[in-house]
Amino acid sequence: MFFGLKVDKEYRAVILDASVVGLHMVSGLIVGGGVGYYLDEWLGTKPWLFLVFLVLGIAAGFKNVYDDMKKILKAIDSRRNNTNDDKKTQ
Repeated sequence: MFFGLKVDKEYRAVILDASVVGLHMVSGLIVGGGVGYYLDEWLGTKPWLFLVFLVLGIAAGFKNVYDDMKKILKAIDSRRNNTNDDKKTQ
């Protein structure tokens, strides 16, 4: 029991998915910026590839957050429907 709530595997999975949303956004920025920076250093095109890959990293981060939120909301909706179905059958 956690604050009077039954904590099951599904609940823990939703919490775990929600906890990595920020990490996915930041990792997109770091990877995109890092790739752009090193390509700029290698090809001598400062700052253009850095900016392009940074924007691509930001877009990838937002896409990851969007996908994570869809997954979380689907799990929450499924959990609510299961709870409502259980109440109707009682």
